[in-house]
Amino acid sequence: MKTFLKIEGLAKAYVPERPVFADVSFTLDKGEFVCIIGHSGCGKTTILNVLAGLDQASAGHVFMDGREVSGPSLERGVVFQGHALMPWLSVRQNIAFAVRSRWPEMKAAELRAHVERYVEMVGLSHAIDRKPSELSGGMKQRVGIARAFSIAPKMLLLDEPFGALDALTRGAIQDELMAIVRQTQQTVFMITHDVDEAILLADRILLMRNGGEREGRYQPGGIAEVVVNPLPRDRQRAGLHHLDGYYALRNHIVDFLVSRAQAH
Repeated sequence: MKTFLKIEGLAKAYVPERPVFADVSFTLDKGEFVCIIGHSGCGKTTILNVLAGLDQASAGHVFMDGREVSGPSLERGVVFQGHALMPWLSVRQNIAFAVRSRWPEMKAAELRAHVERYVEMVGLSHAIDRKPSELSGGMKQRVGIARAFSIAPKMLLLDEPFGALDALTRGAIQDELMAIVRQTQQTVFMITHDVDEAILLADRILLMRNGGEREGRYQPGGIAEVVVNPLPRDRQRAGLHHLDGYYALRNHIVDFLVSRAQAH
C-alpha cells in the first residue's frame, strides 16, 4: 500500500485562542476507505472541505498524490448530504455536465455511453431522462454518487451522503456504494454519524473529539484514536452482526462517543 493522502498538523480557528481542532494528522493509502466519526461541532465537515479544497485551514497542509491541495479540483469527487443536482437538468444532463467539465473534447457518442454506464451502475437507467423533481431522495443521492464516480476522481469525499434517507434506502445505497468502490478500487474519505455504517464500509475509523474545557483549560478538538477495522473486507450488511469482533468494535466506538468524545 502507498500513502496517497497526507494530512499534517491541520487546524481551524474562528477565534484564535480557541481552535475548533488542532494538530490533526493522518494518512490514507490508495484504495483505502476511511470514515471519520464524532459529535456535531468537532470539525469533521471542515476537514472534509479542506481536503476538497473548498475551505482553508488555519494551519497545516494536505498533500494528495505528492502535491499540496490548494483549491477545488476534478481529481476529488464530492458527495454532500444534499444531492446538489441542477434542478433544470435531467439525470443524464446532470452527469454529462460533470463529464464534459472533466473531458471537454469527448465525442458525443462516447459521452452518451459513459454517462449511461454510470447511471446503470447505480440502478437508474429507467430514470435517466427524469429531472430531480421526479426522483425520490434516495434516487437523487444515487445520481450524486454516479456523477462523482463518472469523472474518475482520484479520491471520493462523502459528507454524510445517506444521513437524510430512510433505513431501507440507506442500506440499499450502502450496498451499491460498496460494490462500486470494490470494482473501481476508489480511495474514499467519508463522514458519518452512524456507527454501523462506519463498521460496514471503512477499513479504518477516525474517532474525533470535540474541543472544550478540560482540566480547567480549553483544549481544541482533534483525532483521539484511529481504529483499524478487523472484520473481513468482503463483509455484508445483512451478516455484519454475526461476525466475530463486531460487537467488541461497535461497543468500543459507542463508548468513545458516549464517554470520551465531548469535553466535560
